[in-house]
Amino acid sequence: MKGTFRLIAWCLAIALVALPVVGVLQGWFAANRWPVTQMTVQAPFKHVTAADIRGAVLPRLGKGFFALDLDAVQKAVAALPWVESAEARKRWPDTLILRVYERQPFARWNDKQLISRQGLVFDAPNASDTAALPGLSGPDDRLAEVVSFYAETRKAFAGTHLQITGVALTERGSWSVSTDTGAQIVIGDRDQAGRRLRRFLDVYPQLMAGHTDGFAYADLRYTNGFAVRWPQSPVATHAGGSPRT
Repeated sequence: MKGTFRLIAWCLAIALVALPVVGVLQGWFAANRWPVTQMTVQAPFKHVTAADIRGAVLPRLGKGFFALDLDAVQKAVAALPWVESAEARKRWPDTLILRVYERQPFARWNDKQLISRQGLVFDAPNASDTAALPGLSGPDDRLAEVVSFYAETRKAFAGTHLQITGVALTERGSWSVSTDTGAQIVIGDRDQAGRRLRRFLDVYPQLMAGHTDGFAYADLRYTNGFAVRWPQSPVATHAGGSPRT
């Protein structure tokens, strides 16, 4: 009997010692005794604001320093539109330290969203400084293909004075590109794109001779050539065959 009472006494003693520790670690009580009163953010910001971060973090600080869930803090900050990822750690006695990595936009997507350099599409509220980014458009499930085609056409036009500023893919699978001069080039289906671009670029220097303003529109979908429309000219110059898609 004495052994049983001794065991119960030991259990109670351990519980009385452990319960306060567990309670503090879980934030059940004494949170006000060890509050988180300071937050240090390590990151150069261009689009994420201090108010955004405070709004994400403050609801998770109420349980005190010991019970602060760093994983929850990181997820809350990373959920902000312009945040790529976040790292959080604590520094005794009252400081939360955040390292925030902001998304780096690569291009605009369907005029509604942006594409990060990691290839992720994200919403971009109040993005007033992204107009100079390339404009890519197409079905959402073909994003990777559109990005790849943009890279290919930029490389193809590298030897000209033209800079590719946009790529569009229609639902029917027709490709077109736009340039920094405002010109649009309709290419058609992907299978013929390489051949059609080479044919166009092979004669591009001769085509542009005497045309200092450049062309406004080019349709490369012709069987053996292409059609070009010059600025302020209602009549296009045709070169061979009939247009194809």
